[in-house]
Order: sequence, then structure tokens, then C-alpha cells
Amino acid sequence: MESIVQEILDLVKKKIVEQAAFDRDAYKELVEETIEYFKEKGKLTNDDNDEFIEDQLMAMWEEVEDWMAKK
Repeated sequence: MESIVQEILDLVKKKIVEQAAFDRDAYKELVEETIEYFKEKGKLTNDDNDEFIEDQLMAMWEEVEDWMAKK
């Protein structure tokens, strides 16, 4: 589960830069969008706990905020 969370986070970070989405609401939207994308691609299934994954990613907001500040 940890590796999939990291994969999603990496893609979210890429989207943050591409879309200049620098606030928490935009981050949440990108997290939700990316989880859906991973489901469409078959990397996540209905057996995966999307809510848990989203919660983990949202808990990383401060880390992402620090990362953005360094960009």
C-alpha cells in the first residue's frame, strides 16, 4: 500500500507544478482525481481502501507545502 501512495503522491506533485495548484483545496482535488485515474488504469481496485489512501495523502499536505516552498 505504501508504494501506491507514493506513486499517487509523485503524480499529484507533478500535476501541482503543471497546473499551478498551490492551495489545500486544489491539492485535495488533485488527490481525488489521481486516485480515480489509478482506478481507471487498474492500479487500484474496488478492494483497495480509497478513503484510507486519500486520508494518508491529505495527512501529507504540510510535507507537500514544504516541498512547494522549495520549488
